[in-house]
Amino acid sequence: MLNDPADRLQKTLILGHFKGVNPPITDSATYAFDSGPAMTDCFEGKSENAFLYSRHWNPTNLALSTALAAMENTGSAWVTSSGMAAITSALLQICNSGDHIVSSMTTYGGTYAFLKNYLPKFNIDASFVDITDLDAVRAAIKPTTKIIYTESITNPLLQVSDIPSLAEIANQNGLKLLVDNTFTPMIINPFELGAQLTLYSMTKFINGKNDCVAGAICGSEEFINELIDVTTGTCMLLGPVLDPIRAAGIHKNLFTLHIRMKQHSHNAAFLAKKMFEYGLDVTYPGLSNHPQHELMKKIMNPEYGFGGLLTIDMGTEEKASELMVKMQNSGVGYIAVSLGYFKTLFSNSSTSTSSEVPGELQDKMGLTKGLIRFSIGLDQDIEATWNTIQSNLREIS
Repeated sequence: MLNDPADRLQKTLILGHFKGVNPPITDSATYAFDSGPAMTDCFEGKSENAFLYSRHWNPTNLALSTALAAMENTGSAWVTSSGMAAITSALLQICNSGDHIVSSMTTYGGTYAFLKNYLPKFNIDASFVDITDLDAVRAAIKPTTKIIYTESITNPLLQVSDIPSLAEIANQNGLKLLVDNTFTPMIINPFELGAQLTLYSMTKFINGKNDCVAGAICGSEEFINELIDVTTGTCMLLGPVLDPIRAAGIHKNLFTLHIRMKQHSHNAAFLAKKMFEYGLDVTYPGLSNHPQHELMKKIMNPEYGFGGLLTIDMGTEEKASELMVKMQNSGVGYIAVSLGYFKTLFSNSSTSTSSEVPGELQDKMGLTKGLIRFSIGLDQDIEATWNTIQSNLREIS
């Protein structure tokens, strides 16, 4: 594929100082200068390739950020201590008191809570809309709006955002489009589709091991420099820096992401088809009955498939819980939040990752009590996994 994200990523490989095939881990909090004026130049942003203090940059985090920027085809990137740190820092860098945000109604519960419950203390408010209804997006824009915020594929209902159209709306109104791409790294490239910023919880697919928490902000070099400015930068002043030891591990895992995403997608597509044929109420962007299936085909990198997330609706919370317990006990995976792990994870979204969203809004967006969100793992024999799930389903009372 031309201009493939994995190819761009591969070209960032560099040898370490002593010719090690992995860049060295630099765990220094501070860095020495040859003179006082050299330090002053660094504080004033006049020095290139100089490190000041690890809350700003360190070599290990820079290596990971450079790789992410290449993958996303952005000018730059900066890595954070969590996905929420990336989301909140980006929003706070752009918005001031009195500003307004238009957000997808269907979004990660932590993001919803930040927008709805936390930002108002700074006199920043948000409107929540059906992000698939472009007229509703346009109608929600106010004179004070600064941002349209969405997820490439929304959590947990798996709606596909029309990023090119949202970008056009944003550009027409002088707004920035921010897209959380956590569900679809490699599969969707929001920046190339018109978004100004691509955000990640690297805890999920990018790292793939569920052994650390991390995030990333990918955007223009100008924006990233503003974000880490020593006097006004949100990330510099709030300090959500990623530990370099964790950054080094994520950097190495990043180079297997393209292989993992293909397998996650392959397995999810297989299970979605089997679940649909079984008669379950299943949602997966790769199924032709998904409302945005054709849109997904237009904006995705087809080589990486339709992603590793699917949902089924068991009708009631009790049946959802019963099935999840049976699947865990039979070795299908784990009852756990998060996603992108090599084992399958499943959770009842309304009572877990979307529990911050009030019940009336859950009803409005169509989030039912019986919904189970699956993050499908890297199983080698996915047919055997389906046979186990099918057996579990037959045991449901």
